[in-house]
Amino acid sequence: MRFGLLGAGRIGRIHGGNVAAHPKAELAAVADADAKAASALAAEHGARVATIDEIVADKSVDAVLICTPTDMHADLIEKAAEAGKAVFCEKPVDLDAGRIRRCLAVVAKAGTPLMIGFNRRFDPNFAAVQARVAQGAVGDVELVTILSRDPAPPPASYVARSGGLFRDMMIHDLDMARFLLGEEPMEVHAVGAALVDKAIGEAGDVDTAAVLLKTASGKIAQISNSRRAAYGYDQRIEVHGSKGMARAHNVHETTVEIATDKGFLADPVQNFFLERYAAAYRREIESFIDAVTRGVAPAPSGEDGLRAQILADAATQAHRTGAAVRLS
Repeated sequence: MRFGLLGAGRIGRIHGGNVAAHPKAELAAVADADAKAASALAAEHGARVATIDEIVADKSVDAVLICTPTDMHADLIEKAAEAGKAVFCEKPVDLDAGRIRRCLAVVAKAGTPLMIGFNRRFDPNFAAVQARVAQGAVGDVELVTILSRDPAPPPASYVARSGGLFRDMMIHDLDMARFLLGEEPMEVHAVGAALVDKAIGEAGDVDTAAVLLKTASGKIAQISNSRRAAYGYDQRIEVHGSKGMARAHNVHETTVEIATDKGFLADPVQNFFLERYAAAYRREIESFIDAVTRGVAPAPSGEDGLRAQILADAATQAHRTGAAVRLS
């Protein structure tokens, strides 16, 4: 498969490198508003620099990776789909659920593959938990717990255009809740506060939040988010069921422990999302290439992106109003 990369920033460099390293793929072209960034990435992987329109129009390009700012995603998905390209797009499709629906209608009409980059589904540990839960290892799922805490907050300038913590940060966890519950949440409760950086609160957002989700059958998911964790990038999940519990711990820099009369000492957890989820980013690109090559629908799908956005919108509303939001 020949890929065109739209966006040569931090996440674009990760995806571009993973495509270039795949034995069944080639990074053919790179586009970015920053000509220097595009040239550097293209040179690194033997690709050419091109504009977005040139890549979309190029019939030798089979698929595009959309790694641009969020407000460009939906338009680029539509352009690429109408040009017959398979599309991998970083989350979210858009910050507006109505716009996502219109975008997915264009993709459906075009009949082209679309995958949304919820990379945490491909983390080896999280994926193993989900697989064992689906096989019945813990019985009937009753309670899912997801903890996701960043080592440090982003600048307030980023927060102001991010769509808010629920849509920007927690959307990954909302998708993970759906992945682990195996049912659609129908009720959303949310609380939030600005406890880490007052500038985030002044920008109209929160940096500390908790959400409760409930499905029609009564299954519950609880999500905890913080923009600060003094001990590193905190990423844990737990699924409790009628027969037991499955969980995945944090990933540390090493597995070494030192035991003395003062107790046990371990190395810190990995401190950055690109390091923590390096394997997940590789595996999701492998999954996309495999699905397109075999002619099956890739997952997470555009519909998964829509449902996660609806939950993020509901959580935002629940926090602002203080009332539970019920979904049809």
